[in-house]
Amino acid sequence: MDKVVVENVCKIFGSHPERGLDLLNKGQGKQEIFEKTKLSVGVDNASFTVKEGEIVVIMGLSGSGKSTLVRCINRLVEPTSGHIFIDGQDITDLSANELRLVRQQKLGMVFQKFALFPHRTVRENVEFGLEVQGVSLGERRKKAREALDRVGLGQWAKSRPSDLSGGMQQRVGLARALASDPDILLMDEAFSALDPLIRRDMQDELIELQKKLRKTIIFISHDLDEALKLGDRIVLMKDGRIVQVGTPEDILTSPANDYVERFVEDVDITKVLTAENVMKKSETVAFMRSDGPRTALRKMRANNISSIFVLDHEHRVLGLLSADVAAKLAERGDKTLDAADLLDVQTVSPDAPASELFNMMYESSLPVAVVTPDHKLMGVIIKGLLLGAVAERGGLEDWSADDAVRLLRQRASSSSRAERVGLYS
Repeated sequence: MDKVVVENVCKIFGSHPERGLDLLNKGQGKQEIFEKTKLSVGVDNASFTVKEGEIVVIMGLSGSGKSTLVRCINRLVEPTSGHIFIDGQDITDLSANELRLVRQQKLGMVFQKFALFPHRTVRENVEFGLEVQGVSLGERRKKAREALDRVGLGQWAKSRPSDLSGGMQQRVGLARALASDPDILLMDEAFSALDPLIRRDMQDELIELQKKLRKTIIFISHDLDEALKLGDRIVLMKDGRIVQVGTPEDILTSPANDYVERFVEDVDITKVLTAENVMKKSETVAFMRSDGPRTALRKMRANNISSIFVLDHEHRVLGLLSADVAAKLAERGDKTLDAADLLDVQTVSPDAPASELFNMMYESSLPVAVVTPDHKLMGVIIKGLLLGAVAERGGLEDWSADDAVRLLRQRASSSSRAERVGLYS
């Protein structure tokens, strides 16, 4: 379901902005309009949607209009034209009182500069929005405590912001936004003021928090790596215009124009491709409860494979049965797989980046199982599939399989080491 719909939104700064709208409608751009009218185009005819529970990252270079656009969504900046719908309600038509209610009930915002009150305790900072809403002291203390526990700062409730590190202060800002339990979080460059290592920690924490809370998040960033890591989809802006909307892989593999292509040309594809992108459905599986060794062998012969995943009755992975083991069981007359010596297999979640798969592929010839959180089989990754996916997007066509895996494993290892000492932001 579409939670937020942005329709043809424009924002022009300056007196008599309708002059700029006329020029925009005639196809003139930001620079031309400024030279003719001294009006500044912040957002030029922007349209996109955000689905419920989705993280959409709006990104672009400084001056691209991303922060102006997110502030139009909660009307901290008034759009010059266009419509913004939240849960089907056009907030551009709301009165000041109606808008205040929407902000209190549905929207939370996390700012780049923390925006904490230095004279208030951490708990009092988190309570502030609830206090403005007139929530009783007991109730807001309860909600503040729950929000601080979610971000791992419960023990710091009585401290002052000055006692906390930058990353901890940003978590206080996030807790304050979560305390009122908003449907939608607007995060404007929320992590860009942090040191690189703390920033990556905060990104990881947001991903984990999102798995539990499933908020709708609109996240502003100028950092492509951050956008690729966090975003279910990315809205890429230039000069106030949206130039492409798509998944991280869409942006990397099918750039809409030369600008986008230049923007993404140095990205390591192995950090963007996930296990789900490169896996294949298993041709066949064996079931511990119902299949015997002869059935397993027949399935392997029919699909030209030498081993088969064995699942329980709920499709959870138990292990890998080799043809040799199945043949020995059949020779001695076993009717079930209960006595089978199954091989342990490595498993990954569907969102595991390809960069994490290289050590698995390098150190073992066995396939890797892609599994759901409750360990049910989703698909299988073999070395050729992984390399084929990377080669298709990254130019490894002339490498042998082992050399390519070795190269990519070294690249992933080098990146990890560099990140640990803060060389990348």
